[in-house]
Amino acid sequence: MVYYKLILDTRRKRTDSIYPVVIRITFNRTHSTISTGVRLKEQHWDSASQLVSKNNQNFQSINKSISDKYLKVQKAILKLQESNEFSFEKLRIELSDKPIVKVEQISFYEFSNKLIVDMMKLNQTGNGLIYQTALNRFIAYSNKSLKFQEIDYNLLNGFKNSLILSGVKQNTISNYFRTLKAIYNKAIKAKVVDRSLYPFYDISIRQEKTINRAVSVKQIKNIVSHELKINSSEWHARNYFMLSFLLIGVSFTDLAYLKPENIVKGRIIFSRRKTHKRYSIKLLEETKKILSYCTTSDSKYLLPIIICNVQEDSIQAKKLISQWIKTTNKYLKRIGTEIGLESPLTTYVARHTWATTAKRLGYSNELIAEAMGHEYGNRTTAIYLDSFDQDVIDEMNKEISKNIIHNKL
Repeated sequence: MVYYKLILDTRRKRTDSIYPVVIRITFNRTHSTISTGVRLKEQHWDSASQLVSKNNQNFQSINKSISDKYLKVQKAILKLQESNEFSFEKLRIELSDKPIVKVEQISFYEFSNKLIVDMMKLNQTGNGLIYQTALNRFIAYSNKSLKFQEIDYNLLNGFKNSLILSGVKQNTISNYFRTLKAIYNKAIKAKVVDRSLYPFYDISIRQEKTINRAVSVKQIKNIVSHELKINSSEWHARNYFMLSFLLIGVSFTDLAYLKPENIVKGRIIFSRRKTHKRYSIKLLEETKKILSYCTTSDSKYLLPIIICNVQEDSIQAKKLISQWIKTTNKYLKRIGTEIGLESPLTTYVARHTWATTAKRLGYSNELIAEAMGHEYGNRTTAIYLDSFDQDVIDEMNKEISKNIIHNKL
């Protein structure tokens, strides 16, 4: 039996207090919703009568619009019930005014694989590998011949449950589903599948808050002052860690791609690989000292991570950087154990620690976000951030570093 009713969907809190009026459909204890195209303030909806209340000056015309949509959905449901063919996907097809095009012409795997191949050709290796990992996991659960029209709520929910039972972490599951949604949306734009078949409306994957991986000021001082043999693996690992910290939490990948020409008039200027945001960071004396340990005159890069003849952003470059991160983390963890850290010390801890140290020294969230290239707050806040003078960020980084460094590097 199929049940349906009009509701004001207030599941997600909105700052403007305006919510969509939807038709909630229940079938086999599973819910789905269809939008009426109407959005209202909560005080303008009468849930008992399932109508717009008279305190809305346009209640008559809005109620007629809702009624027309409700009648259309009702007719479609009754038609599918009479033929014993009801499903949420068939209902969406029945309600669609557009013909479904090319749905049978290409499988989900074939379309996704073409996207990945194109990414690799464009040296978008990072995204390509993310898509490949999600695709492999999904196809292992389903099959390579899966058509877009066969991807429905039951399949996706089953996939989610299988990941949970396999012990996959919540944020990894969220990343898989975000990637699958991106692939499906690209297929809609490419006219491979009709938007009415979109199956993700009722799949909710929560994202867990990332645990703060920062170490305290005292602990990072211990890392800096810890006695290490010069040119040992641990010594080099600490240098990479401190480079990231002194360059406002720059990622290991961005460190790997830094070149001598990125140093201009005492500043290091580069664009972040992940976001393409441009950075200009003043080189502190401690930073110059560490770079002098790492840089060789005959190298294309400042650090000896990527081999000169390896193409940038290629799979080979990605593998080299990943191996360096793995090796560096191995020796950082040894340092962490030696100084008594409870959680593992890794390259990524440097970024968290810079932000946390800045916060503890009293710097504002807005200034920290601007320095690290994050968006913070609303559009008005973003305009405010644009007004920060680079000297302010330079002084903040200098102050943070001064609280940490003991001229031991």
